[in-house]
Amino acid sequence: MTVGATAEREDLLAAAVVKAVKGAGAYAGSVFLRSRDRRSLVLAATCGVPPSLLGGWRLIPVSSAIPVATAYSSGRTIHLADADETMRRFPQLSVALPYAFGSCSVPVGVEGETFGALTVVWAASPGSEGLSKAQRRHVRTTAHRLGDSLDALRARTGDPVECDPRTVTVETPAPSATAVRVGLFDWDLVTGTLTTDDELCAIFGLDLRAFDGRAETLASCLHPGDRAAFRAAAHAAAAGGRIIARSLRMRDHRGGDENYRTVELWGRMAESGAAPDRAHLIGAIVDARAGSAAVAAVERLRDGFFSLAPDGRITYANFSLQQLLGVSGDELLGRCLWDVLPWLSDPGFEHRHRFAMTSQTPTSFLACRPPDQWLAFSLHPEADGVTGRVVPVGDPPAATAAPVASAAIAAAEPAAAPARLGVVYHVLQLGSALTEAVTAREVCAVVADQLLPAFGGQQLAIYVLREGTMRLLFHTGHHEDFLDWLDGEPLHARLPGTESLTSGAPLFIESRQDLSRGYPGAPAGKVSSWAYLPLIASSRPVGICVLGFDEVRSFSAKDRGVLTALAGLIAQALERARLYDSEFALARGLQQAMLPQRLPLVPGVRTAARYLPGSSGMDIGGDWYDVIPTGTGVSLVIGDVEGHSIAAAATMAQLRSAVRAFAAVGHSPGEVVAGVNRTLVDLDPGLLASCCYIRLEPRAHRAYAVSAGHVPPLLRRRGGTAEALALDVGPLLGVDRASSYPGTWTDIPPGSVLALYTDGLVEERGTGIDVGIDRLRASLAHARADSLDELADRLLHDARRSTYRADDIALLLTEYGPVTAPG
Repeated sequence: MTVGATAEREDLLAAAVVKAVKGAGAYAGSVFLRSRDRRSLVLAATCGVPPSLLGGWRLIPVSSAIPVATAYSSGRTIHLADADETMRRFPQLSVALPYAFGSCSVPVGVEGETFGALTVVWAASPGSEGLSKAQRRHVRTTAHRLGDSLDALRARTGDPVECDPRTVTVETPAPSATAVRVGLFDWDLVTGTLTTDDELCAIFGLDLRAFDGRAETLASCLHPGDRAAFRAAAHAAAAGGRIIARSLRMRDHRGGDENYRTVELWGRMAESGAAPDRAHLIGAIVDARAGSAAVAAVERLRDGFFSLAPDGRITYANFSLQQLLGVSGDELLGRCLWDVLPWLSDPGFEHRHRFAMTSQTPTSFLACRPPDQWLAFSLHPEADGVTGRVVPVGDPPAATAAPVASAAIAAAEPAAAPARLGVVYHVLQLGSALTEAVTAREVCAVVADQLLPAFGGQQLAIYVLREGTMRLLFHTGHHEDFLDWLDGEPLHARLPGTESLTSGAPLFIESRQDLSRGYPGAPAGKVSSWAYLPLIASSRPVGICVLGFDEVRSFSAKDRGVLTALAGLIAQALERARLYDSEFALARGLQQAMLPQRLPLVPGVRTAARYLPGSSGMDIGGDWYDVIPTGTGVSLVIGDVEGHSIAAAATMAQLRSAVRAFAAVGHSPGEVVAGVNRTLVDLDPGLLASCCYIRLEPRAHRAYAVSAGHVPPLLRRRGGTAEALALDVGPLLGVDRASSYPGTWTDIPPGSVLALYTDGLVEERGTGIDVGIDRLRASLAHARADSLDELADRLLHDARRSTYRADDIALLLTEYGPVTAPG
């Protein structure tokens, strides 16, 4: 991207975020743009909140459950009125930023393409309604116009709309009252004329259009006792070349002739060529207004006072504060309290500042300056920073002393530096995401989604230890051969991955030269830097997680600490997921063994069956199907035992056996179902079941159906129409031992397809089951397939793609007649 295009884009971003913040009445805002690999959103511009205050939020994985990522991915406005709504809808955000604020995030882009997202933040008390409709519309309009502008810039320059994670964020400070005014002048000492700007006339209360441009006119606005000093300053400048901070009393035009305030005169002689031009004095009048008086007043107080920039850096500290803290002003200015003072380095104190700035709410806390001096800190925030006050107190109450006692302990024990809030964010974010990952594959996907964007990596591989050998479990990245050489290597091999795992210590290799020095002969491939993170769970090696970087990467102490902490979380989650996978496979194997392994072949009849387990947990369900040949045709059975448990699966197996037993002795469909009902009541498992039993007689082109509380079968005719069969429905199995089950005769023309299914295929949250049945009927009517198996797969297409299935699904399709295809 050219320098000019970069500057133009920065101007567009800065103008948009400032406009959004002002129009929404917010105190801060940010613009995020997509990264080159589209895996993450990069903080591109801020207003009111410096990037350092955002901590770990500078890079956000696109898949994160974070409002700005959701707005980008979904293309929708995410409006969160207060902290309660944020907790309900985005608990991960509340875990990482547990502060009282509201936010509105909107996508930035053009029709059919999203470049990023814009978000604004405001202080919000519980129950707040958030932004008005007009304010939300303003934010959306601003984001839309930004998207159009970025698209137009791309069309002119050819540069893609994306942001490199290494790009410096554009920062715009929050608006604040002007503390200092500066007016400029050019004074011709020979003629006495004075050329001024608008600001200087405004300071002196003069009308620029009426000002006659004479130095005497300006001098007349000064205190009579200072007019001679004003002229003397000009003569001194002519002799010495400059004026340095000459204080003058100026009449305060707002308060009458007898009121004056102090301004400062600065200036130097103009240069003509290499030599000073002794005839022209150029300079400035500096009006600090009440600033200097305010500073003098604060300096007289015995309490400690300080001012913080939004990012926590100290911009002012009075003398009393320096005495209370035991440090000089030079040590404090430009730095954060928790970086200067070891006894304030606990993350809890940094959290207090972040809470005050993010929620715009005053807060206070106690801290102990070693050995035993307790100080009370109070923070009063505004969008442009924080004013702080510190007073000494006696021993704190017992209830208060406990939470802050760690500060004194930390000062006495110079151990490892405590984790900063950016570190805490990464741990909380990954930990929260891993709680939702169940299988080993899901754990690996979460790790890739979180770690690569957060640390700017391009490759990630996870190896597990099996029988003393490294085995690849997961890989993502554009280098398909990344770490292929490690697969199959024994644990005792002298390689980076194996040695890191056996030692239990992470290994950070910052360049190919470092790799060749430490491990001669180890292939580097197309990667330049590596982070090997051993996965240790319960003191036992599980595997290793390896991050690869295409460019040379220097790992700071903070990076190493964060990655080491995250490796422990990954190891525990992966071990739990592998145990789940093993038990899941055992449970599913048991369930599959209870279902028919092969459907019987019946002349003139074709069948196809499918079974999909629920995806919400490891418990197995009680859905079953069966095809039983009879003397005159075939019997079709489908059933569903309530619940998901081993008991449900065992009951299902017993009912399936009972159906086969009653059918084998020639009972009618009604008698078969009645017998199965008695069997279930006698077993008394405490479970109910539904069942549909159909005896199909192909030669007679008819079927006799019995339903025990089951969803109705569907019939697709040769003409392409489909209907739900209207059957007489008896009670569920297991309700009453004496229940009887009526049957219904139905014509089944040759070439028809009969569909039996369980309710898991037609039930949806918030929708009646009749709607689901009708949707399946329409799909059956219009689906085109070359075989019965293909038709079954088409009917289950949406169910297979769903990441969440609360119930198991069983489907049994039957077709008979001369037609070889269902459509």
